[in-house]
Amino acid sequence: MNKTTISALMLAVAVLATGCKKADNDPATGPAQEAGKAIDNTAANAAQETREGAAAVGAATERAAEKVEAGAERAAANVDAATDRAAQNMKEAGAEVRQESREAAAEVKEGAANVTEKAGKGLERAGEKMQDASK
Repeated sequence: MNKTTISALMLAVAVLATGCKKADNDPATGPAQEAGKAIDNTAANAAQETREGAAAVGAATERAAEKVEAGAERAAANVDAATDRAAQNMKEAGAEVRQESREAAAEVKEGAANVTEKAGKGLERAGEKMQDASK
């Protein structure tokens, strides 16, 4: 709607609301003045409601921006914490791998010593059997 249509509608509403009689409290005021007053009041109320609505939208926007900022800060902190935990887990896993490698190497060394010992005993027995056989 354009301004003329809105003004005409407001005038019609004002005339209907006031009727075509003079105001009871001011005999000098006629229907046109009452309609003008009603239009002025309606416009003032609309302007006030618009200002209040704009203020409410501004406040809601500001609150939303604060929540988004706080959420971003929490997300960044969570990422930092997760990165720290991952680094610590990797460090611990590396230490565990090194320890397992040491233990495996020790077991291999021990196994090799056992094999060497058993091979030596086997050779010793074979030597004894060869000596016994040569007698």
